[in-house]
Amino acid sequence: MSNAASPSRELAEHLVGWQGNVEERLLHKSTNVLIDTLGCITFGATLPWSKAAAAYALATGGTGAATIIGQATTTTAPMAAFANGAAAHAFELDDVHEEAISHPGAVVIPVAIALAEQTQATVLDLQEAVVIGYEAMGRAGLAVGPTSHMLAGFHPTSMSGVFGSVAAAARLFGFTGERLNHAFGVAVSLASGTMEFASSGGMAKRIHAGRAAEAGIMAVQLVAHGFEGASDGLAGRYGFCHVFGTNPEIDLLTAKLGSRWMIDEITVKPYAACSDIHPLIQAATELRTEHQLRPEQITHIEAEAPTKAVTQNNLDGTSSVMAAQYSAPFNIAAAILANPSDPTTYAPERIASQTLADLQAKVLLRVAKRFDATYAHKIGGTVRICLESGEVLERTVHGQKGSMHNPLNQHEIDAKFASLVTHRAPHELSLNLRSYLQNPTNPATGLTQLLVPQ
Repeated sequence: MSNAASPSRELAEHLVGWQGNVEERLLHKSTNVLIDTLGCITFGATLPWSKAAAAYALATGGTGAATIIGQATTTTAPMAAFANGAAAHAFELDDVHEEAISHPGAVVIPVAIALAEQTQATVLDLQEAVVIGYEAMGRAGLAVGPTSHMLAGFHPTSMSGVFGSVAAAARLFGFTGERLNHAFGVAVSLASGTMEFASSGGMAKRIHAGRAAEAGIMAVQLVAHGFEGASDGLAGRYGFCHVFGTNPEIDLLTAKLGSRWMIDEITVKPYAACSDIHPLIQAATELRTEHQLRPEQITHIEAEAPTKAVTQNNLDGTSSVMAAQYSAPFNIAAAILANPSDPTTYAPERIASQTLADLQAKVLLRVAKRFDATYAHKIGGTVRICLESGEVLERTVHGQKGSMHNPLNQHEIDAKFASLVTHRAPHELSLNLRSYLQNPTNPATGLTQLLVPQ
């Protein structure tokens, strides 16, 4: 089948053209997201659903050179990427491209690390694969029309994630633009994942990033063996954007290539919760801190948020860990009673607190069109706490801490990493990782070796 000119091919040609040409500033950005995601994987690997994913990977994958982080063992690259992707996405700690409404680090970085180990690549190869993978995943997510895509029930991380996985893998396989485009054409048939977890729970969301990571490697390996894909898998009549989007913007696949970079637009999360409700968490936390609030003072809480948050994040957070991390009312209550920056806030025994349940029940969530107007490029929320005294405390956050509008600095990223790992001297470990990534000729395998507890 022809692999002729198309929007998908144009994107592919640009991406492969960046091999050896990614600017230093972007490589530094890749260091930050690598350290953040490695912390998320290390923490996530300890959780029961991640252990189940790792057990499946080991039972399925067989012998290989790619490390399952937290398991001190290796398997094939697709299965290591699956397990590490599941661990990265295991506890709502992983980074976000807000406008594309997806989690690129949890997909792209497990692929880049697994294949860098398999191909004995350098740190520079790894970093470029990360930048290129973020670019492809973000642009696919933007072009499909992310808000309507998600509200239709598709989970963007697992849907657009497969294209980020493909692009990162293709960089490490040294693909031409033609071959990368073939892989895009295969990947469209592997995109999957729905939002049903936001309706009836379960653990499926926890494997979505891992599944996208594994599928992208599968597409690239098929093409490496001579398999051909559709010539316009992203933008064709039955391509990703048209089949899975009701309002696609195809031009965003290639608009401002080389001047607008997806990795510049990443949110590194300070809270272990859905990022769409981070403005509400931040607002409630600030009001609690400033006014030393106690739950018995509060008659009710009014919160305003974008339509997406009111539609998909207005649930009972005491019903499960997943629900707690996704629930706006729960997290507003937790911001007053606990500390959403501490992952243990969402432990099963803590979300069962009657005090939390009672305060959650006092939260009224409604749509604010002013936040719809900027969603998801810039997410906003207002919290209004009404006290028995009659006083009303109000705070609006528009562009939350951690987002590109108010980013975490390098020290804060390293501190988050240190808080998530149980290694001896975790702060020293983050500095060692950062130092290792500063030498582009270092073998990428050294990263996972540093993560093995001494």
